Amino acid sequence: MPHPTPESPSRRHDVVIIGGGAAGIAVTASLLKRRGDLDIAIVEPAERHSYQPGWTLVGGGVFSADITRRPMDDVIPSRATRYATRGERVDPEAAEVALADGRRLGYARLVVAPGLVLDWGAIEGLEETLGENGVTSNYRFDLAPYTWSLVQSLERGRALFTQPPMPIKCAGAPQKAMYLACDHWRRQGRLDDIEVRFCNAGGVLFGVPDYVPALERYIAGYGIEAACGERLVAVDGPSRTARFAVGGEDGEHEEERGFDMLHAVPPQKAPGFVAESGLANGGGWLDLDAETLQHVRYPAVFGLGDVSGTPNAKTAAAVRKQAPVVAENLLASLDETPLTAAYTGYGSCPLTVERGRIVLAEFGYGGTLQPTFPRWVNDGTQATRRAWWLKAKQLPWLYWNLMLKGHEWLAAPARREPRMESGDARGASGR
Repeated sequence: MPHPTPESPSRRHDVVIIGGGAAGIAVTASLLKRRGDLDIAIVEPAERHSYQPGWTLVGGGVFSADITRRPMDDVIPSRATRYATRGERVDPEAAEVALADGRRLGYARLVVAPGLVLDWGAIEGLEETLGENGVTSNYRFDLAPYTWSLVQSLERGRALFTQPPMPIKCAGAPQKAMYLACDHWRRQGRLDDIEVRFCNAGGVLFGVPDYVPALERYIAGYGIEAACGERLVAVDGPSRTARFAVGGEDGEHEEERGFDMLHAVPPQKAPGFVAESGLANGGGWLDLDAETLQHVRYPAVFGLGDVSGTPNAKTAAAVRKQAPVVAENLLASLDETPLTAAYTGYGSCPLTVERGRIVLAEFGYGGTLQPTFPRWVNDGTQATRRAWWLKAKQLPWLYWNLMLKGHEWLAAPARREPRMESGDARGASGR
């Protein structure tokens, strides 16, 4: 069934959703599963929808890039109205969204789920050399195949893998690219001839200590030089040199390093309209209640996904648990009943440490472990073949056929004490 066509220059919907990524589509499907007659609009300009968790495996030679993308209109629920343009600004007092094409959408409830911005321009010279001169990144669909090409062709030299300051989407992805590359070089008998360095702007290898020992064993086994407090600030592609700000006891200083291959990950931030619309916290991210995923100042606004200022890992697995919480709480707010669904911060990072084995990190707020399966099924603190089977064989199918269609397998919300939220759901001003 074709999507309804938005005809008038201004329209009002029950729910407007900004973003047609994993978060926006999953919550749309979850809402329609619960209340099929909702008038829902999705604001999304892209014509293709990407399964971004698959790009690491594209860069490791496991997947082909084309299987990670589908036409946007094939994945948006048919009962939703799509506006193929950008959301430029939100007026939470008037309960309106201004679109890039000049139209304005009124809403009873708004869901903000536009993802985040990859700030390639924050690293001097990086944009100009991406895709050539040995510079690549699995954070872009078109570059992940180049990563695999570089890994295959490098026989000796120096490979640098960088990680920017947090928060970033899929915090383990910079390491995954490195481990898969090292595994290939080891299998080809080349690893001893390649100097591998992990240049991590953060202070720890991974933010949840329970998973660090397993990762450290792979770091040692591959002979990787892991350095913390090293932030990529500039790249000169033609000369194959990278400049880093390096922290020390006397403050930062800069060091230059040559490379034959550079896997770069840019700093990441929320879209500018979030702060411009008065919806941001002090860091520029969407200011949400960590449990209910309702905006802390505007009760008619909810959010989820990578734009959120909640202290969880920014992963597709987090979205899988967030979508039912937003769907239940948004409908409760429409019905003027207490919000009882709670998100406990679940996120998952399948750390691909070699082809065939994964450390399946699953954790919530405060680093509390939240394993899906008992340890006798899969010990997430160790590298296992069972976790690889889940990541490479099952998760893509679950993403396209369950999560994006509102089938909430192992994603039931936690429960909170029922209480009414303060404030009028039409806006903080109570208008």
